[in-house]
Amino acid sequence: MNVEIPPDVRDTASQLGAGVSYALKALAGQLADDPDMGRPSGLPGILTVTVDGDMFEDCPDLSVGYIREPDRIEIRYLRPAPPAESSPDAPDQDQEPGRDQGQPADTVAAAVAVREIADAWHRISRWLQHHAPDSYAALRTGANPAAIAALEGDLGIQIPVGLRVLWLLTAGDDGANGWGCLPGNRALMNLDAVAAVYRLKMDSQAHQDTLNVRRPEDDRITVWKPTWIPVVSYGSADRTSGLYLDAATGYLGRWSRYNEVAGDELDTLATYLEEAADMLEAPALATRDKPGLIGGALVWRSSIDPAGEDRWQPLAG
Repeated sequence: MNVEIPPDVRDTASQLGAGVSYALKALAGQLADDPDMGRPSGLPGILTVTVDGDMFEDCPDLSVGYIREPDRIEIRYLRPAPPAESSPDAPDQDQEPGRDQGQPADTVAAAVAVREIADAWHRISRWLQHHAPDSYAALRTGANPAAIAALEGDLGIQIPVGLRVLWLLTAGDDGANGWGCLPGNRALMNLDAVAAVYRLKMDSQAHQDTLNVRRPEDDRITVWKPTWIPVVSYGSADRTSGLYLDAATGYLGRWSRYNEVAGDELDTLATYLEEAADMLEAPALATRDKPGLIGGALVWRSSIDPAGEDRWQPLAG
């Protein structure tokens, strides 16, 4: 489902607070996954949903109106929620926007994951903006919802709502001097790279399936599943390995061009990003990797080449 955010709505979001644009993009991801989450607004053809501003930094409670068509959603207005929408009769802060007590638990869980991912990425990008401007400049702007919908059609699977929200916030990391901003200097892949790696891995599995016909059942090889979506690569220009998100389970796993047996990371996308944000904000407590700087670029200790060691400055705190 394509969710369109007109320029005037984006302008309104930028005027209401720094966190409003993040909240709006998070909501767009939810709407793409659940187009009927809103309730009648009293205006012909327009549904409305309320966003709890406490879940986003510098964001008031919001009232968002949208129209829902068979193949698209268009957000028509965005404004601070009037007191009536925050009354005791409205959903409390533990509920998700536009949802009442009868909502399925998995729908509410997806909404929570959306907010966690949006918050974690906001923490990462804000840190980069203030401390590693070269790395911040290497981040792409958010993807157009239509581009995400096109990728979904290309892959032939439903993009998980949390990943869709992340791509709405940033469409990839071009790397600062080749260093991605995620632990291990990994980089968030752009949508073209996602599609290319996915097709390559599916072709590899098709070859294995041909060979599997002649193999005993216990010896059959799986190098890729249709639900695996590559999201992180070893580096901004290195597609030899990385992490995929399993759309069926919600967990990350490792992929490689050499088709080694995949290993689960036992992280969700939200926990992976949250830990990266935690390590940047409290480097003394970092365990998986150590963040530092080379000039204006974030560089993680585990992947520094020997030539860069003398220029690498660990972060304090």
